[in-house]
Amino acid sequence: MMSAAADPAPHIPVLIRPLINAVSPVSGVWLDGTFGAGGYTRALLSAGADQVIAVDRDPLAFEMAADWAGDYGDRIKMVEGTFSKLDDYGSGLDGVVLDLGVSSMQLDLAERGFSFMREGPLDMRMSQSGPSAADLVNTGTEAELADIIYLYGEERASRRIARAIVAARPLATTLDLARVVESCLPRQKPGQSHPATRTFQALRIAVNNEYGELAAGLMAAERALKPGGQLAVVTFHSVEDRMVKRFLQVRSGNVANANRYAPETEQITPAFRIEKRKAIGPDAQELAENPRSRSAKLRVAIRTDAPAAVVDPATLGMPIMKGGK
Repeated sequence: MMSAAADPAPHIPVLIRPLINAVSPVSGVWLDGTFGAGGYTRALLSAGADQVIAVDRDPLAFEMAADWAGDYGDRIKMVEGTFSKLDDYGSGLDGVVLDLGVSSMQLDLAERGFSFMREGPLDMRMSQSGPSAADLVNTGTEAELADIIYLYGEERASRRIARAIVAARPLATTLDLARVVESCLPRQKPGQSHPATRTFQALRIAVNNEYGELAAGLMAAERALKPGGQLAVVTFHSVEDRMVKRFLQVRSGNVANANRYAPETEQITPAFRIEKRKAIGPDAQELAENPRSRSAKLRVAIRTDAPAAVVDPATLGMPIMKGGK
């Protein structure tokens, strides 16, 4: 079993204060689809939730929660699974919270292979099962790797990086990969992100099917929420935020017809009501306390009594790999 030893400092969830303010008053049964270190779950319970269904695909999350979760008794129900299937774990919910991306506890453990700053196996699997990032970089074709790095990491030097990866194979560790990527890009300047940031993001997204999970999870939340139930999603980069924004626009009936000469878009009965059109970002205090929050955005919507529906992920701006992956 993997060690749960990590930074002893308490994990402070990003945008937790504005999230609790936005969804208050909190009551009833909520589902935290990205349990992680448990910060959102504990905040929801403290704010008045009767119970939180805590979902995570990483078994380490529940191992780390063993020391404190028992204090809440049956107010916490832990489920090892993916939030794309969250309606299997609860229905008629008062709220669903999703905090997307990699968690601090995963980044802090070198053996998980998420960080380009720490030497570790090239893993990146949130569930600790299935093909790893090493499998991907060592078996994928140059074209496949270039597409992943470009579409999922928005890295303009994707072809150059993919060519260098193939030439350097086999790659076994995070620093092996980071050095290859660094060799393809200009030297990092003060204030700039690490050259490997976008490539590591892209591979992590591919390994964990994060965009597919997000599209399915938003539809699952729509099915699971009761009328008046609230959906709160925290994103960390532009593609995730675009997908969430477009999903809520589509399902709230707020999609404008792009071409006035084209046939009118079919009108739907709104499944969500959006009270704040603009995403909520960190305030000055949070930026000072947690620089990781600088790119975070929170969107909140309220479920109506309209029937749930299926949304084509392509309409959400989800990057689609050749072959539909």
